[in-house]
Parts: sequence; structure tokens; C-alpha cells
Amino acid sequence: MTRVVIAEFMDERAVAQLRAAGHQVLYDAALVDDAPRLSKEAASADVLVVRNRTQVRGALLDALVRCKVVGRLGVGLDNIDVPACQARGMQVIPATGANALSVAEYVVATAMLLLRGAYQSTAAVAAGQWPRNALSSGREAGGKSLGLLGFGSIGQLTAKLARGVGMEVVAFDPLMGADHPAFAASGVRCGTLDEVLKTADVISLHVPLVDSTRGLLSAGRIATMKRGAVLINTARGGIVDEPALAAALKSGHLAGAAIDVFDREPLPVAAHFEDCPNLVLTPHIAGVTAEANERVSFLIAQKVLEALK
Repeated sequence: MTRVVIAEFMDERAVAQLRAAGHQVLYDAALVDDAPRLSKEAASADVLVVRNRTQVRGALLDALVRCKVVGRLGVGLDNIDVPACQARGMQVIPATGANALSVAEYVVATAMLLLRGAYQSTAAVAAGQWPRNALSSGREAGGKSLGLLGFGSIGQLTAKLARGVGMEVVAFDPLMGADHPAFAASGVRCGTLDEVLKTADVISLHVPLVDSTRGLLSAGRIATMKRGAVLINTARGGIVDEPALAAALKSGHLAGAAIDVFDREPLPVAAHFEDCPNLVLTPHIAGVTAEANERVSFLIAQKVLEALK
């Protein structure tokens, strides 16, 4: 009997679908936090299903002596040594597109929140204060420029939603030339990296973490961003220099930031983020909603079943 090991949370109905197909399934969302047990269970796994926290490399990869399929409940693959998996005959299957809407909505929602800058006054108003004048200079999203670094499926959907609220969109993608049909189809202008950074009111990152993107938003590049701009990172930690971002917020060069991903996760105590104005930090959940979890889980269950036929 084929054995499926699921090391992080997955929709229970999708898990049941795998069991109903006659496969032996071990589902334990806490398995990711018990490395010795995970390695032990991995030794008898024909399929391993993970999210972004399980590191499929090194000792764990060595333990996967009979594994043929690695299912990724998400799209980023930086936690999986894909070449090493493929060299061992393992098929790596991401849930491409299944959480795109959740990420796109997060980007547009936080862009509007940060531009307006008026949604952190609850305690003050409830305490009898009335900071109306201080909060009356927020900006509208309509007419502002959204700059996308990376223009794959998530970037394209983000552009669609942003244009729906009246934003202009310019995108840079090193793998796509200006004649790529995606630009014309979405009404998005193709720009250079420098142009996007210097002109956009909101910058949103949609690139993978690879050697060429690590440290992409360095202190130097952050300094070239338009004064008063907003930065949103739902891609991967390690792309943005976090202390440099914090310094840019405190100096007033940047007007706000929403960061969902970090170089180290969970994020350790980060003194550089203390007292940063107009900053939203979230624990890698931009692509995780009830609906996205359902789509991701059922897509991976379906792809796993197809791979096992």
C-alpha cells in the first residue's frame, strides 16, 4: 500500500480524499516541528506533502529512501532542494495558482491601508482623543502607480485587482520582454528595474528567492525608491534588507510597508522594526485563507493521486 506522509496542515477533506483512494495516510500538522519523528516517518513514505516550513533537503532528503512524490501546499520551492529531489527520481509538485487570489487581495488591501494611513487610531479614538487633523492627509489608491517586481501569475492577478481600483501598473520581470503578450493583455506597462523603483508609489514583490534576487532590495536600491512610496513583500524573505527597510521607514523616506515573509521564520525578536511607523508585519499568511487552503489542498491531493496512478 502506498504511504502518504503529510507534515503540515492540509484541508481534512483533501486528506480524506487521499485515504478514500486506498492510500495509507499519516496526517500530523505538527510533524514539521518534530525532526526526529519526521525523519523516521519519511523513511517509509512514498509521498511527502509539506508547506513552506519543512526543509526537504539534507537529513530529511536522505531519509526519503522510497519517496516518489513531494507535494508542496503552496508555490514557493525554496524550502525544497528540487534538483536533488529530481536526481533521486522524485517528482516535486507545487500548487501553482491555487493561492494567487489570496496573495493579490493581500497586496491591494495593504496598499490601500498603508496609503491611507488611517486605520491604527482605534485605541486613541476609544480613549476620547480625536486625531482627525493628523489622519486627514491620507492618500487614495486611485491614480497611484503600482510597481510589480515579477510578473508571473500572481503578479498578473495583482495587476488586475489594482487596475480595478484605479491604479496604474508598471512591471519588471527579467524573464519577460516588453513584447510579452501578458503586458498587452493586462494593460500593464513593462519597465526596467530602476524605472519601477524610482517611479512607483507602491512596490510589490513577486519574485522567487534565488541567487539573483537575494538582497535585491538592498539599502542602496531602497534609497532609490520614490520618497513616500510603500513597499509590500509577499514573495520571500531574504529579498529585502530588513534593517535598511526599517531605517527608511523611520527616516520618512518610505511611507509604509507590509512584510509577510522574513529571512528567518518564525521571525526572532527584531529590534530594528520597533517603533517603525505605518508598518504591517504578518506571519507568512498572505497566501493562506480558508478558500486558498481548500484550493491548495484539493489541488495537491488531485496531483498526488494522478502521479500515483
